[in-house]
Amino acid sequence: MDFNVKRLAADAGTFLSRAVQFTEEKLGQAEKTELDAHLEKLLVRAESTKHWTERIMKQTEVLLQPNPNVRLEEFVYEKLEKKAPTRMNNHELLGQSMIDSGNEFGPGTAYGNALVKCGETQKQIGGAEREFIQSAAINFLTPFRNFLEGDFKTILKERKLLQVKRLDLDAAKTRLKKARMADARAVVSTHTYTFVRWFTAEQELRMTQSEFDRQAEITRLLLEGVSSTHAHHLRCLNDFVEAQTTYYAQCYQYMVDLQKQLGSFPSSFSNNNQSSVSGAASISVPTVAMSASLPSVSAGHGSSTASGGFSELRSSNGSRKARVLYDYDAASSSELSLLADEVITVSSVPGMDSDWLMGERGTQKGKVPITYLELLN
Repeated sequence: MDFNVKRLAADAGTFLSRAVQFTEEKLGQAEKTELDAHLEKLLVRAESTKHWTERIMKQTEVLLQPNPNVRLEEFVYEKLEKKAPTRMNNHELLGQSMIDSGNEFGPGTAYGNALVKCGETQKQIGGAEREFIQSAAINFLTPFRNFLEGDFKTILKERKLLQVKRLDLDAAKTRLKKARMADARAVVSTHTYTFVRWFTAEQELRMTQSEFDRQAEITRLLLEGVSSTHAHHLRCLNDFVEAQTTYYAQCYQYMVDLQKQLGSFPSSFSNNNQSSVSGAASISVPTVAMSASLPSVSAGHGSSTASGGFSELRSSNGSRKARVLYDYDAASSSELSLLADEVITVSSVPGMDSDWLMGERGTQKGKVPITYLELLN
């Protein structure tokens, strides 16, 4: 019990010391140790990444589910770790209404038959939309959410600890300054050279400086990992665009097929909208086969070819020329900044992360992300 009381008193003293140091800094009565410029830049980039990741996530969720009540319901089920009830989306509801009305009017009539065919197409579009939403949620939203709830929370925790270590360091500097002044006054009044307070404060300062430097290095390493997060999110963005492309290509093909079916009805059925139908028929939108429209179906997709090229480069341990697709600012001294459309030499280094290669431009050398590169033959 005695140990616990002493420990509690020590913790209370440390907390009070930090509070005093923080208050004096705010009032301009104490010096503050500034972080180095590189670490400050990394902190700003991490905050910016967090801000825009949240914004993109929010707008993507609105795009995938415009109804705020349904989004709230899905959020509650997710927190309860329960599966949300399956419900028909708007396209499927419209399709079912068209089919029911077509059966009511009689599928043997031109109007009833057209309603049934339109309803079936709307249901197909609804199914494609469901697949797109599921793909976007898994391949796009989930990695973004994992960053906010995992990596960034770790960064915040270590950043807060760094702030605590900085307050301890500055408080130790203040105590050392006061100890030197007290020892100097003691020498003047007693003519005795005793530096006990100064020596104790000096030891405490060295210890707090070491702890601060260690925590600053841990925080820096975590913040430099945001570059890998950007590279990962870029791959997720490509997956999202591919899913969108597939979805819109499917919808287009469904509507082209429906337009052909409606065009086979008797002319007496389409007289009322003859001009609009002819106008629609004159739209110069190319009709493409689904196998050519969908990236997921195409066997020779560019991303798989590029992946194969990078795999061959790693296995051969040789070097290749590569064209830079986008500008890239190096996040640390171990990376190489890139300019779009320049050509550099890349090679694989054993033990390096699979998302990175070693790039060379003249005498400059550093790590480069593969998502910013296109291998040249």
